[in-house]
Formats: sequence, C-alpha cells, structure tokens
Amino acid sequence: MELVLADALLGLAQSPDPCALLRAVCGGDGAAPLSVERVETLRFLLQWLEAGGAGGEALRRAAWEVALGRCWPLLRGGGGAAGPERRRLLRAACGALRLCARLCGAQLAARLAGEALAALRAEPPGAGLGAEAAVEALVAVAPELQEPALLERAVDAALALVRAGGREAGEEAAAALVAGRLLPALSSNRTALRRVWAGLLPGRGEERRVSRTLLALTALADLLFPGLEGDGGGEGPALDARLCGGFWRVLQAGLTDGDGLCRKRARYLLKRAVELSDQLRTDCTCPPDDGDEPSLFWWSVEKNDKLLQFWENYILIMETLEGNQIHVIKPVLPKLNSLYEYALSEKGCWLFHPSWHMCIYKRMFESENKTLTREGVAQFLEIYETKRLPNSPGFSEVRAFRQLIGACPPLGMKLQKFLSTYLTLLSEEERRIFLLKFIQKMTSRHWCAVPILFLSMALACIPSCKALGTEGLHSLRDVLQCTMITHQILLRGAAQCFLLQTAMHLTDVEKVSLPEISSFLMSLRPEESLRENCFMPDWFEAKLIATMILLAADVEEMKNKHRNTERVELKSFLHPLLDVLLKLGTNAYIPTLKTDKSLQLLLKLLQTCLLKQYSPQDDLDRCNLYLALLSELVNLCSNAGWKKGPSIWNFISSLINASVKNLQETGNEQLGEQIQKAVSMASLTVVCEIIDQKPELQLKSLHAVETLKGFISSVQLNQVLKKPSYTEEKNRYESTSSQGWGKIVASYVHDQWVCLHFILNKYHKCIPLSNDETLELSLLAVQRPIRTLQSALEALTLLPSDQVLPVFHCMKVLVPKLLCSSESLCIDAFDLAWKVISSLSNTQLIFWSNLKAFVQFVFDTEVLAIAASSKGQAYSKIKEIIVKLVEMSTTRTGVFNTVISYCCQSWLFPTADDTGALENPFSNAGNYSELITEACVFGMVFRRDQRLIQDVHAFVENLGDECAANVVTESTNRDDHYVRVCAIKFLCWLDGSNTLHKMFMEDLVIKLLDKDELVSKSRTRYYVNSLQHRMKNRLWQTLLVIFPKLDQNFLTGTLDKIFQAGFGNNQASIKYLIEWIIILILQRYPQCLEKFWNCFSYGEEKLKTSICTFLSVLSHFDIILENTSEKKPVLKKALLVVLQWCFNHNFSVRLYALVALKKIWGMCKALYVEEFEALTPVIESSLHQVENMHGAGNARKNWQRIQDHFFFATFHPLKDYSLETIFYTLPRLSELVEDEWIPLCKFTRYTDISLPAAFHWLHSRTELLNLKPSDWSQQDMGSDLVEMDNQTEWTDVQKKIIPWKNSSPDLDLELLFQDRAAKLGKSNSRLIVVASLIDKPTNLGGLCRTSEIFGASALVVGSLHYINDKQFQHLSVSAEQWLPLVEVKPSQLVNYLQQKKTEGYTIIGVEQTAKSSDLTEYCFPEKSLLLLGNEHEGIPANLIQHLDVCVEIPQQGIIRSLNVHVSGALLIWEYTRQQLIKQKQLK
Repeated sequence: MELVLADALLGLAQSPDPCALLRAVCGGDGAAPLSVERVETLRFLLQWLEAGGAGGEALRRAAWEVALGRCWPLLRGGGGAAGPERRRLLRAACGALRLCARLCGAQLAARLAGEALAALRAEPPGAGLGAEAAVEALVAVAPELQEPALLERAVDAALALVRAGGREAGEEAAAALVAGRLLPALSSNRTALRRVWAGLLPGRGEERRVSRTLLALTALADLLFPGLEGDGGGEGPALDARLCGGFWRVLQAGLTDGDGLCRKRARYLLKRAVELSDQLRTDCTCPPDDGDEPSLFWWSVEKNDKLLQFWENYILIMETLEGNQIHVIKPVLPKLNSLYEYALSEKGCWLFHPSWHMCIYKRMFESENKTLTREGVAQFLEIYETKRLPNSPGFSEVRAFRQLIGACPPLGMKLQKFLSTYLTLLSEEERRIFLLKFIQKMTSRHWCAVPILFLSMALACIPSCKALGTEGLHSLRDVLQCTMITHQILLRGAAQCFLLQTAMHLTDVEKVSLPEISSFLMSLRPEESLRENCFMPDWFEAKLIATMILLAADVEEMKNKHRNTERVELKSFLHPLLDVLLKLGTNAYIPTLKTDKSLQLLLKLLQTCLLKQYSPQDDLDRCNLYLALLSELVNLCSNAGWKKGPSIWNFISSLINASVKNLQETGNEQLGEQIQKAVSMASLTVVCEIIDQKPELQLKSLHAVETLKGFISSVQLNQVLKKPSYTEEKNRYESTSSQGWGKIVASYVHDQWVCLHFILNKYHKCIPLSNDETLELSLLAVQRPIRTLQSALEALTLLPSDQVLPVFHCMKVLVPKLLCSSESLCIDAFDLAWKVISSLSNTQLIFWSNLKAFVQFVFDTEVLAIAASSKGQAYSKIKEIIVKLVEMSTTRTGVFNTVISYCCQSWLFPTADDTGALENPFSNAGNYSELITEACVFGMVFRRDQRLIQDVHAFVENLGDECAANVVTESTNRDDHYVRVCAIKFLCWLDGSNTLHKMFMEDLVIKLLDKDELVSKSRTRYYVNSLQHRMKNRLWQTLLVIFPKLDQNFLTGTLDKIFQAGFGNNQASIKYLIEWIIILILQRYPQCLEKFWNCFSYGEEKLKTSICTFLSVLSHFDIILENTSEKKPVLKKALLVVLQWCFNHNFSVRLYALVALKKIWGMCKALYVEEFEALTPVIESSLHQVENMHGAGNARKNWQRIQDHFFFATFHPLKDYSLETIFYTLPRLSELVEDEWIPLCKFTRYTDISLPAAFHWLHSRTELLNLKPSDWSQQDMGSDLVEMDNQTEWTDVQKKIIPWKNSSPDLDLELLFQDRAAKLGKSNSRLIVVASLIDKPTNLGGLCRTSEIFGASALVVGSLHYINDKQFQHLSVSAEQWLPLVEVKPSQLVNYLQQKKTEGYTIIGVEQTAKSSDLTEYCFPEKSLLLLGNEHEGIPANLIQHLDVCVEIPQQGIIRSLNVHVSGALLIWEYTRQQLIKQKQLK
C-alpha cells in the first residue's frame, strides 16, 4: 500500500486533477484487475476526495467510472484472490463503492442495487457475483437508496434469505450476513424498517428459524425501541418492539433454545427492553393474545422499582443457568421464590405472564447437568402446593422429564402432590386432554425402574374421575409394557400395581369394551403384581369391568363391601358355571373346552387372584388344572371346618392308589402311558404337600398314605421317562403332548424329590449315620442315606435351576447325618450346591428361595458344630463359602442378609430340630465368629444409581400390603443396613455372665481392633466418607455397643490398643467414638487413669495428630470422676497435664487445651483446693483473655465455635448412650454421608431378631437429636440491619455474571484516537487487541504487558484513565509506555469494528459458540483484530454478528472459562507463533 500511495502522490504532483489521480491509482485504462493494495489505496483516496469536497461533476463521472469499471468487476471475479485475501479485497471494494455512491448519488446506488438484487434472485443465489459480494454491495449502497419500489425489493430479498430453510454452511453464512449487515443498513429508512419488522416476526402459530430472527433483531436493537433509534427517513411513528407480542414470543423461544449464542441474544434484547423501560419511566403494555391472559410485557411508572427488581432477578437466574457448576447455580435457585412473590397480585392473579417462569424450568429440564434437572423438577412440582398459583395455559405444557439418575422418594411425593393439585384446577375436558397427553408422553421413551415407578404411583394417586377412554387405556397398556424392561422384580411389580390402580380409577367404563379391558389385564404379570386383597373395583360404577376383574378380586372382601347387591350379582353370574360343572360327570358329550374353561374360572374364584391365562390342550395341562383345584378345595374344606370329611379321605385314598398303580406298571413306553406316569407323580406330590400343610385333616392315618411311603422310599431316584418314538401313531394329540419333553421329565424328577422330602422329614431322626447301621423301618431311602445323597448330587446336575429346591431340602436332612462318616461326599454336595447358586442372578425370583434353602443346609447348626469339632476339610469348606458369600453380597444386595438372619436366629433361638444333637448351638458363633465380624462392618460404597435402587426398594417395602408387589414377591430384607442391624441386635442379646457369650465377645473385640489396625496401616491417610472411613466408623460403633458387657480384666488388657487407635490420624466421626469409649472406660474403672496420663508423655511427633483426641476426653472430666472418691489428686494431675498444652505452638491444640482447662478449672474452683491458689491468677487471666478477645478475627470465632460444638456443649457420654445416638445422631452430626445413618426405626422394624425386653438404651436425648450439623459452626451475622445498596443483594451468589445494571457504559463519551503508534514506530505486527469490554485494571495491565512483549500493533481500551490505576501499573510494569494505546468506548465498538473491516482486518472473537473454530486448528490472517469479551458476560450479543470468526480454546476440565487475560495471552502468542513461522518460511 505504501508503494501505491507513493506512485499516486507522484502523479498528483505532475497533475493536480483528482480524476487523473483516480486513474493513476487504478493503474490506467485497460489495466489488469486491481490488487488488494490498490483497492485499499483507492478507498482511502475516495474518502480524502469526499472530505475535501473538490472535483464537482468531473469527480462524479470519475467515481461512476471507478465503481462500474473497476470495483464492480472485482466483486464478480475476485481478482484471482482466495480465502482471507478474497475477504480483504471484497471489503475494500465495497468500501470504495460506498464512497462512489455517496459522490454519485441515488442513480448509481439504484443501478448497483439492481444488479446485486438480480444476483441474489439467480439460481443458485448469487450466481456470477456471489451471495456475500451481492449482500456487501447492497450494504454499501443502501444508505443512498431512495426509490420506494427498489427499497421494497431489497427488503423482500433480504427477508427471503433470512427465512430460507436451508441449513447448508453457505446458506447459513449468507443468512447470517443478511441478518447482521444488510437488514440494519436497509432499516436506516423508517419505512423500510417497518417492512423489515413485519417480515421478521412470525405470526401466531407460525414457525420460523429463531436463531436467524434473533440475529437480525439483535443487529436492529438500536432501532427497535423509542428514544434509541436512529434518525431514519420515511414516514410513520417510531417503532416500539415492547408493544409487539410476536417479539416477546421470539425472545422466549430464544431463551430456551438449544444454542447458547441464541440464548445470549435473547437475554441481550430482554436487557435492552428493561433498561429502556427504566430510563423512559412511561406506562406501556403489550396487548395480550388472549383477553383472559396477562400481558407478555408491561411497565408502570408506579411500580417501576418492583418491576425492575423482578427483571433483574429473572435475568440473573437465566444467566446463571448457563453454567455447568451446580455449586454456582444452587445459591441462585431460591430466588425463584422471589419471582413468584412479584408475579402474583394480592388477589392471586398473574401480574406477569407465567410463560416467563416456564422458560426457566425448560432450561433446567433440558440441562446436561442431572443435578440441575432434578432441582428444576423439584421446584416445579412444589410451586402449586406452596404458592397456590392460579391456573394458566402457560403452565399447561406437558413435558416428560428425563430419566433422573439420583431421584429419591421425596421427588415422587412432590410429583403426586403436583398432579393431584394441578388436575383439580382443570375442567373435566382439560383434565382428560392433559392426562392423555401425559400418558402418551410416558410411552415415547424407555424408562428405567425408578422414574416409571414414581410416575405410575403419581397417576395412581389421582382422585377417581372418568378421564381415559379407549385411546387412554391403550396408552396405559403401552406404559405397562415399559415396566417390563427393568430387571428389578419388586419395582417392576410395584409399577404394574400402580398402573392397574390408575386404570381402575381413571377409566371411563362407558367408553371402553370388554376386549380392550381384557387386553390391558393380559399385559400384567400376575405372579409379580396381583394377589388377594390388593385392589378392588367399584361394583356399581364398573359393571362392565366386573366380569374381568372378578378373576382377580377377593370374593370375601366383596361380600363385606357390597353385602346386599353382590349376592344377587354373583348368583346370576355363577349359575351357568355351576350348571356346566354338574353335568361334568354325567354328560359324556359335553365339550371338553367348555368344562376346562369352567374349571379354570372356578379355580380362579377360589384362589381369588388372576393366574396366568392358559387353554388346556392335553392331559398334562389338564392335570395341573385339576390338581390346583384339588388344593384349593382342600383349603376351602379346612377353612370351613370340615376336617374329617369322608369324601376328602376317600378321594385322597383313591388318588394315591391309582397313582401308585400307574407308576408301578412297566413295559408300556407309549406316549400316553408316559404322560400318565408324569401325572401320577405330580398327583402324589400334591398329596404329600396337603398332608404336610393340613395336619388337622388327619390324613396321615389313612392306609393309602402308608402305601405312598413305601412306594416313594423304594422308587429309583432320578428315573426319567423314556422319550416316545414318533414313528408310531402320529395323531394331533400325541404331537401336541410331546412338545417340551425335557420340561416334562424335569417336573417328573422334581416331583420325586418333593415326595422323598416328605418321607425324610417325617423319619429324619431314624436316619442312620452310615449305610452300615440297620433300621427297623423298611424304607430304603431312609436306610441308605449315602446312596440317597449321591442321588441328590446327580439330581443337581440333571435338573434346571428352577427345579432344584426340593433337592436342597433333602440335602438339609441328609448332610448332618453323614458329615462325620462321609465328609468328602458332603463337601461335594457343598460345592455342587454353590455352583447352582452362583450361576443364578439375584433378579430371578427363584434365586432367593434357592439361596435360602442353600443357607439352611450349609449353615445348619448341627453341620456347623460337627465341622468345627473335627476342624477338617468340611470346616475349611464352610469358611470358604462364608468368604464367597460375603464377596457375592457386594454385587448382589440381600445375599448376606439371608445368611446372617438365619445364623443369628439359629444360634440365639434354636428350634427343637436345631438342638437335636447339640448342647448349645451358640458355640457355633465362636467357631464362625468371622461371620459376625464381617456383618458388623458390612456395607459397600455404592454408585449413585445402585444406592438409588436400594433406597427405592426400601421405600416400596415400607408400603407394606398397600402395594401388592410386597405380598407377591418374597421379602428378603435386602436393605444394606439389615446386616449390621441384625448383627448389633445379636450382640445386644449377649450376656457377660454367660461363659460362652463372654468368650465370644472378647474374641470379637480383639478381631475388630486388629481389623482397625490393619485398615489404618493399609491407608495412613483416608478421605472422609471413603470405604476405609466407613469401615472404621462401623467397627468403633460395634465396640461401643459391646463395651458395657466386658469385664475389667479384659478391658484393662485391651486399653492400650484403644489408646493406640487414638494416636492415629482419624476422621472426626471416629475420633468422637474413640473419645467416647475412653471416657466410658475411665468413668467405669478410674484405676485406668494412670495409663491414660501416659498418653501425654509421648514425643510431639506422635502426638501432633492425636493430642486433641485426649484433650477432648479431659473436656468431660467431670463425668470421668463421678465414681472417684479422692478427686483432688486427680484434678491436680489433670491441671498440670492440660496447662503445658495451653502454650503449644499449634493454634488448634491450644483451643482444645483451653476447653479442657475451662472444664477442669471449674471443677477445681468448686472443690476449693488451696494448693491451686498459686495458679489462680495465671489460669484466670488466660481464660479471661481468651473469652474477651478483641476484634472479629478467626481466633475469636474459632474459640466460640469450639465451645458451641455439640461434643463439648450438648453431648453427655452417659445420658446419650443409646443405639440411636451411636448409629444415627452421631454420624449425622459428624457429617458422615447419609448412607451411614441407621435410624432407630430399622432396629424395631426388622423383627427377625427382636431386641431384648431388658434393653433400654434406644433413644437419644431430645437436646442432642434436635441439633443440626451446622449448629456449632455459627456464621458471623450482624445484629443491626443497615440499608444495603443494590449490589449487596447478590453477595450470597457466587456468579460468573454480575447484575447488568451495575456495569452500564457511558454512552455520551466520544471516540478519541491517540498518535502513539506514529511516535513509537516500533511494531511491525498487524495484530490489534481490543479490550474495551474489560473493566478490571488487573486484567488490562496484564494484557498490556503481554501485547507489548509479543509486538501487537495497538491495544484498544475503553478508557485511557485505566493507565493511572495502581493495579494496572503493577501488572503492566511500564509496558504502556512502549505500546500504542487507543481509546474506544464500548458504545463505539460497532463503528470501530466496521471501520477496521473496511481496512482489511479480520475480526476475531474469543467466544464459545456452536460454530467456533478450535484455536489449535485456526490460521490467523496477518491483519487480525482480536476482540476480547467482558470478564462476566463475554462478548455482547450485538457485537457477535460483526465477528468474522469465533475462536475458542479447547478445555479438558469442568470450569467453563479461563480468565480473560489468560485467554487473550494464549491467542496473542498463537498469532505471533504462526507469523514467526511464516517469516522463517519466506526467508
């Protein structure tokens, strides 16, 4: 450019004609296309000529020629340039065109605009010229356009580009260029502005690209509000966007858009509107879309301050939600409540449109931060209950919340209250529409167990109404299918129960048919969700449902509820059924299907529950139906008191004899006979179960029962049915019955073992200890136990897992008898049984019954005692199984619960069978003490989702019979706390006077102390709430429970280990427990004080982390000395010990020592000890000084805090000794994680083992229980309220954004350029750093230093006054003296950036947007202008559209942004590095 200027000046010297000068710069007539340098020189020359006002008509002709002959061809061809050079050339040419249009007037502008519009209308847009060039040409000439038709065409073309639906990169760039550059240029004419305004905003219900609309509105922001618009030409009143509902709808859509830049633009427009309203202070109201709804925006002079406060709160919340750090966002969330206080009138009506609040909730619901989503849902669900908000369509938008990881029962409760409360505000039709949409939304995604459970529960709690028709019932069935996805049986069943209740409460029975109801019911899994007394339909309102639900209804309960009407209905309903059943034995031609269906219905009525629907097609299915019917008829006879009915005896005898006869027949292997054998064995199984379960019927006395015993004891075990040959008769009957032959054989073998268990259980005392012993009974299975056990092992290998339960039951009887004589065989039984258990999943229903049976035979009291007496392989195997079970329990919750429950009950409260061969089953506790040891410290650190499942499981179990899933699914007490609760209650039953109990407790204490030492050595430093911390805490809690039962001799021997534990580096909760135990021991046995004093005599290195523990013990010295008669010598010793620590160099140690000194000195004064008079002045002075410390420093605060600490102020070691204090109150006050709090209700709820009647240490004192963890750490709060300024309201919020009102720029300051660059003449760099938006002197000083070091051409600041600031000078270290500084006010940045664009600079913003370039991949042009954003808000939305590119710094951490000085330094260095590489390449 310098060479071109030199040539032009030489030409000017030879000829003063401006036209000649222009031709010289252009390179003469017919010259080649202009270079970038010549075009920039041409623009500079035209600007100089326009300012001089010389040339007249000749200059206009020359400018016309330059525009059409030299500049316009450049826009078409680009002069061969590409990339950044092309952009630089384009901007210089358009700058020249703008000046030519000014010189030539509207005629040239109209011609250029016409050609540019033609290019935009071409296919593809901008063909031959380029969309960017065409738009830039229109921007250049727009201020000179005067013809209305041409302006209208230009506006329509621009709006068409903005509204275009394409999302290709080129189309997006063109639309952004039009919205950010062309529309503002055209809108300088007020008539054109009104047309732009009408075309930008969508109509009611019309969809538009919100991002492009907001980009255009942001660029037009200065023209949209009265008092801020330019002096545009045209007729008509000034535009006021605040009065347009479409504007506010676009703004709200932008606030909730997924693009962060779009949201930023919406917030910018909202700020501008509020700021203008506050400045104008005039009343204005946006007309509401609906007459009954409040206005989207309004302003009142009378309520100016209140309105301003509302919008400041609102904007702060929306800006804070942009962050991902929950600790920054959480303090702002309570301000949501203040929004509702402003939003509602005294009459309970909306003052602000509720859609503004919905914008906040939408942002929270769609956040990537799950914690924020949960907080948003909780806030949203509470508003109707707490604020009693009026109904409004603004709150009627139905949203299905995401699957919330970490959701807890309280959130489910809030959802229930919300739905119940909200639906009461709706009309019947609105309620129907809302519920239908809500349920349909639930079907649109796959749910995990927890959300679907609580959503179903909330629906079930809605008051009964006729809201769901056919479509709603189908949708509810689809939701029911969603529940089947989860593997959590209990939660799956509970969700089904609630959905069934929902159907009964909300279905309009007049709008649905019986097949539709049947389809819904068939989607249920009755074995998981349906049992008697669960749910009852209303007989009067649901006559059509009655025939379907009757299959699941409790008949007796229906008689109680509907005594009169029900009898008539049931009689008329049962007559056809009874008629069919009476003909069953007399009419040979009655259809089999009809009788089967009738028996099915009778069975379901007797069972009063809905079973799986099946259609019997063969003998096996029909057999199951008949046998189930037999069991229910026997139950009915027993319940009715028919205990000796000869009909039952005769039938049972006939059934036994016929079955035995069929089973004894041999030789016939056809399919029909094989099935008869399977049916006969199943019949004997049912008979055995009836004899066992109904002793009152006295069936054992029947002669046929003896026949049954003899047959079963002699049958060949594991004998399978021969698979039939299909070469024989292949009729339909046989082919159908032969399906699933393996299942038939497995059932046949399973039934054999059920019958065998009946025999073994009856004669278990007669079983010989080996095969060598003889038995008077002629029962082979009983006589040959070894052979029988071998057959059991064979059965475990043959049978599927769901059929092995009776084998386990038989092994429980056999293993205790054979463990001595056949140890290896019994060990094989243990191994094979464990293999079966470990192969099952704990989500299968059969797992828990099999596990329980396994535990009962492996941990049988007799088995444990025999194995422990020999200490052989069986003993080692059982120990190995214990380890495996504990390991399994870490991944399958509830496993250890089953083991510990059975063992504790059988050791403490043995049954007659348990004590058969043992003098005292409790001896097993000593032999297998590791089981109790592990139980005392059991509990894993679960992942959040695992802990959630446990909590919700407990919640469902607490519902009890209210939820049918609890009745159906066997409860195994799978709560993680159950294991420890069971172990602690076991310890509470122990008696120190019992020798076995005493030995067990002493052994347990030693093992626990050793375990504590092992954990401490494995991790010398462990974090709060880590697994090590939790284990140590549980361990010391157990020791605290055992302590009162231990005698003096044992305690004296273990006291050294307890003191040694006190020397460790322990967490606070463990310190309290150790201190508590030491206090109790010293109080009970004062003679141990000598050992305690020795703890203070160790070196400082050992005591530096533990001395506070022993000083804390002395703070309760009055309790320790309660049983001491001679207190003076002990007090003297204590006083001497404490005084030496009051002068320790460590401040914390001095505080603890002063607390102990205060306590001990108070005791000394109460005893009036003369020996202490010499110390009185020193001690009194020290205590007085610490009590009256001046100032508000940390010393005084910490002294007050330590005195208010619960352990010193409220806690009483004797009065607070209770289970609740140990396991709930103390962990809570110690700020242990909530997983470690065991409430007292769990000790009373788990009734497998009850607490001893004489055990009275249950409850904490109210004073301690009511404390909160923060009560002892009081904050300094002034008692005198003073008037606060606007900023103090935000002091409780840690924020990246400060209130926008507090940083408004001064708009009246004018641009001032400095000539420092000319004076210094130092830098060759083309980098300009613009820091006008930065307002902290420290950041500006650092940037100044960085810019000077790397040779930036200039640093632009908002005010040159910053250079006089001491903080600026401290950071800049005189760099401002060597760097050109330019002052550009923030309000003048738009014009400054436009000027630099025409000079060829690329405007680069440091900002994170959807289209930002990665710093590591971006190539900086030589002429770069770096725009840095504000420390809090970043780059304002109105400046972003003026950027050529956004560059962001790649980040790996969580915090969302760097300090602006650091960000700027990184980009400045990267620019410098790239330029240095280019220079080296050129050389």
